[in-house]
Amino acid sequence: MSMFCYQCQETAKGTGCTMRGVCGKTADVANLQDLLIYTLKGISAYTLEARQAGIATPAADKFIMEGLFATITNANFDKAHFVALIGQALIVREEVRAALVKAGVAAEVTHDSALWFADNAAAFEAKAAAIGILATENEDVRSLRELLTYGVKGMAAYAEHAFTLGYKEAEIFAFMQKAFVATTNDKLNADELVALVMECGKYGVDVMALLDKANTSTYGNPELTKVNIGVRNNPAILISGHDLKDLEELLEQTKGTGVDVYTHGEMLPAHYYPAFKKYDNFAGNYGNAWWLQDKEFETFNGPIVMTTNCLVPPKASYKDRVYVTGVVGFEGLKQIGERVDGKPKDFSAVINHAKQCLPPQELEQGEIVGGFAHNQVLALADKVVAAVKSGAIKRFFVMAGCDGRVKSRDYYAEFAKALPKDTVILTAGCAKYRYNKLQLGDIGGIPRVLDAGQCNDSYSLAVIALKLKEVFGLDDVNKLPIAYNIAWYEQKAVIVLLALLYLGVKNIHLGPTLPAFLSPNVAKVLVETFGIGGITNPEADVKMFMA
Repeated sequence: MSMFCYQCQETAKGTGCTMRGVCGKTADVANLQDLLIYTLKGISAYTLEARQAGIATPAADKFIMEGLFATITNANFDKAHFVALIGQALIVREEVRAALVKAGVAAEVTHDSALWFADNAAAFEAKAAAIGILATENEDVRSLRELLTYGVKGMAAYAEHAFTLGYKEAEIFAFMQKAFVATTNDKLNADELVALVMECGKYGVDVMALLDKANTSTYGNPELTKVNIGVRNNPAILISGHDLKDLEELLEQTKGTGVDVYTHGEMLPAHYYPAFKKYDNFAGNYGNAWWLQDKEFETFNGPIVMTTNCLVPPKASYKDRVYVTGVVGFEGLKQIGERVDGKPKDFSAVINHAKQCLPPQELEQGEIVGGFAHNQVLALADKVVAAVKSGAIKRFFVMAGCDGRVKSRDYYAEFAKALPKDTVILTAGCAKYRYNKLQLGDIGGIPRVLDAGQCNDSYSLAVIALKLKEVFGLDDVNKLPIAYNIAWYEQKAVIVLLALLYLGVKNIHLGPTLPAFLSPNVAKVLVETFGIGGITNPEADVKMFMA
């Protein structure tokens, strides 16, 4: 095999991509991503020593976080970018080591990830071939190490969004680095790794709470909102990904230019924030989940800005209209530079490009209702509680998570249709595109689909559950009339799962398949300890949940 990657749900044959990623990444990029992760573990070994010695390492903390984010599925496909990142990682590692030496600290760091060195791309590729996932021979240890690694990747993504808005917590950086160093320790047994995985869930809750604070402090609490899904007759820019700061700066720079801005995919929930409602040119949402972008970017006509994952390798027919920024990368795409000295990113090239383009081609008409993050739902708490007590609402279904291209994900639309009319769906993430345009009605004015926002906003669903537990006077969150049927795709879904497990939630069902990186023994532990399950067919699963 020329590579091995099984970090996403769509991995080849449900076991692992070995020639080319289903996502589109080439073998050399996959291997360089492995080497970057390996080198970040080496940096982490030194930052842990520095932290114990009272030496701050803010540049290294930031670099580790951003490096992790770049390796998430569908974020960056650019080989040159990873060659540069690995070279920079070696410099950062040396800077932290030198700081320890200067402080007179004799760092006891012996793992190869902290010691290896090369200075060219060919040498990087040779090294990468020797340190991949399969280098850990014990299947169960490998499974737990990768589960921990993917949880940390998801944590890094959320931490990066908060960091961009000026919010950070040293404890979160410290845990990410501690976890990474643990994956290099051959003396840790399975029980110790399981304990670290659960601790990862604890910090998953912390980082999601931090991001929630960052978003709501900056842009206000999401509120019930109707979002237009049609188009207007103006040239326009489409923005996708998750980064609200990028959206804010784009909207500010397009004011008065005659150029509209539409959201795509996970950017839809931006419409729910009060701060963005002042922009007259914030036109609506265009299209659906990330995996349809190869069709929807074509018909949009104007330029597209990708702020984070999920990027599908672009077709030649619209590649010249795709701009990337932040951790996103693909060979041949135009790059929007980073902020310098606190100044906003410069979107002028995108705006000028938009002015030369036709308005978007209309895909559909109507509205989507959303904005049901925890603050909005808790404002309706009396109404919700009354509906539960009266029997008008029999059960809530948490159907958060990710969408994807495989046919089996039609299950989630059929499941939503098959649910009894006295049930309510709580959702976050792009999984909602399977059912958020269905006419499922409401219960006493409460919509049957309550969208809390991006996958980043899954914290809201936990807050809602814990508040309902308090309101109903229950001693266990699992006694609530809430069922969990979650679709997963990539590593941010992994940290959400670990966070839910840390909060004590049991009997979560994952689909459309269980993660390939769970060995039979690790999967058995999750099933026996937490009641983790898979899915079958919509009708049978509805009966099972309702029973």
